[in-house]
Amino acid sequence: MVCLGNICRSPLAEGILAAKCEHLPVVVDSAGTSAHHIGEGPDHRSVHIATINGIDIGDQRARKLMKSDLEDFDLIFAMDSANYNNILKLASTDEDREKVKLILNESSPGQNKAVPDPYYGGDQGFENVFNLLDEACELVKNQLEKEFDV
Repeated sequence: MVCLGNICRSPLAEGILAAKCEHLPVVVDSAGTSAHHIGEGPDHRSVHIATINGIDIGDQRARKLMKSDLEDFDLIFAMDSANYNNILKLASTDEDREKVKLILNESSPGQNKAVPDPYYGGDQGFENVFNLLDEACELVKNQLEKEFDV
């Protein structure tokens, strides 16, 4: 799960998908394409909306996306097209490029919608982002269950 700073959207996406996939043999992680917040915890509003939905993301720490992530992970979900393009710049093979997807294309196929950055949008923005990611992550979980025959 990748956004710009790894403090708002991608930590929520990581937490949501990890909670949904606890029964599956998957590793869910998140990162940012910028290095502005390395080592910081998620935005308190992301932590709050996750907590009221039964998900604990308080121990996450922001990190920068690395080229090795493209080798280490089977799927890389970007929160918006700018981050999608930044991820692709790290890809050196077609196989790596094929791993990169826009997360909301899971729930709105082919529409290339962005998960809005809630940083300046107040609490309602974080709730909206949570709901968008929850729907998309449910579909990802369903696909993974089929893949693992669960």
